[in-house]
Amino acid sequence: MKIALAAPPMPGSLQEGIALLKSMTAEAAEAKAEILCFPESFLPGYPGMGYQRQDQSPGALKEALDVAKKVAASNAIALVLPMDGYIKGAFMNLAYVIDATGDILGYQTKNQLDPSEDAYWQAGSERNIFQVGHLNFGISICHEGFRYPESVRYCAVKGADLVFHPHFNGSNEKGIVYGQFMAPENPYYEKAMMMRALENGIYFASVNYCSAFPQSASAVFDPEGNCTAHLPYRVSGLLVVDIHPEKATRVYANRFKPGNLTY
Repeated sequence: MKIALAAPPMPGSLQEGIALLKSMTAEAAEAKAEILCFPESFLPGYPGMGYQRQDQSPGALKEALDVAKKVAASNAIALVLPMDGYIKGAFMNLAYVIDATGDILGYQTKNQLDPSEDAYWQAGSERNIFQVGHLNFGISICHEGFRYPESVRYCAVKGADLVFHPHFNGSNEKGIVYGQFMAPENPYYEKAMMMRALENGIYFASVNYCSAFPQSASAVFDPEGNCTAHLPYRVSGLLVVDIHPEKATRVYANRFKPGNLTY
């Protein structure tokens, strides 16, 4: 099956994000992808990207989610859509899973927040497995997948063939210009992507925004830890990749002995 990762520019508002959602979803459907994943907190954008406070209101976010459901249905493609959202009154960083008919299959909250995010979002506490077609998958959001490999291991142990990893790092204002994917001098992020795939025997699909100074690329790694494909730095667009869920053996996840650990 074909999966797609969307690496958009940073949206300056909720409406700008919705416009990008519409155009990139149509492009992914045209490329015959069955599911498309956007970066972390895509609607209305990660804190500091320029959106107005009203873009985070419950009403505005509900309207945006309703639009996304229609976009998925009209393009007959499933979406992993990271958003801000209100769950039982708590403001959370989460990702909705919408199927190709526009129905919401569920959502995954960010359960391990970066320390800088503690004052902004409330952490979630549950982790879920989703199914689209023949693909079983989990979601680990940014800091979780980079710093808490347990979040990915859990998904693999529960039968995930792939873990989507929407994230954000980088800046349009300042930073280091990296030139070579996976270069030794680069930050650890891309090596962590490789390890999440290799150490579990699953696919790992990590997607970032396009920015002037990114610290990691959008990439897909196969169950043996090989990079199947990646986008160049500072290039906005789609990464469409053929994957084979049956190759996700989960060999190391299946050998994991959680009873040996005491926390």
